[in-house]
Amino acid sequence: MAAPALARTSPAHTRRSLVLTLVMSAFLIYTLLPLFWLVINATKSQADLFSSFGLWFSDDVQLWENIRQTLTYRDGIFVRWLGNTLLYVVVGAGGATILATMAGYGLAKYNFRGRKAVFAVILGAIAVPGTALAVPTFLMFSQLGLTNTPWAIIIPSLISPFGLYLIWVYATDAVPTELLEAARMDGAGEFRTFFTISARLLAPGIVTVVLFAVVATWNNYFLPLIMLSDPSWYPLTVGLNQWNAQAIGVGAQPIYNLVITGSLLSIIPIVVAFLLLQRFWQSGLSAGSVKQ
Repeated sequence: MAAPALARTSPAHTRRSLVLTLVMSAFLIYTLLPLFWLVINATKSQADLFSSFGLWFSDDVQLWENIRQTLTYRDGIFVRWLGNTLLYVVVGAGGATILATMAGYGLAKYNFRGRKAVFAVILGAIAVPGTALAVPTFLMFSQLGLTNTPWAIIIPSLISPFGLYLIWVYATDAVPTELLEAARMDGAGEFRTFFTISARLLAPGIVTVVLFAVVATWNNYFLPLIMLSDPSWYPLTVGLNQWNAQAIGVGAQPIYNLVITGSLLSIIPIVVAFLLLQRFWQSGLSAGSVKQ
């Protein structure tokens, strides 16, 4: 039996692969360069930031000293901002995920009058940018007396039209209708069916909504900026921007190294969240690929 002929790669295919590799390498550098700059400059003192090359370490590494100063500056206000951000993320993003999951699942698996109208409303809500709603939201919360309180950030964060739409689309195929009918025939109620069967099948979609909601809430800047005037309720985004204004404005204070170190510390929880939750995506992608 003759051995199979080795596949030959055409010159055009080789050139195309080389071009794609170069393009992806350029995107990778473009993505990682700011993070690389942030890590390097978080190790420098205030004086070294402006006297040494920005993309390499200085002789005197000050990372731990910068972290200490960042956490203790102004009686540890950075720690308070971090706690505020975690509060907004846990309550706001967590609540948004729960509401989006239950509403999206209900719209996908229950037939009722007005589903098409609801679908149109959700698509319209996705199309409206959040910044366009910030001022009307501020006026409404001002009338309710909720400005300059955590509720001014938490309540708007509970609404996630994109998360609802994502769960709606995902639940349509991820949760077989036959499985739900079998559970009902066995006497399972709707809530029991949802929490014991559907929620497990929706796990990859739920994790996706969680990460979208967490990132959106963690990086939320404009809404807290107009809603909050008390620095003790600032999230990290607004607080670090306030430090940055103090570092580069008129009568600048020598805290630019704290701004950079605080920025580095603020991205660590997001990176950790992605690393911990990526396995749910992997399990969701491989589900059903192996026949039992």
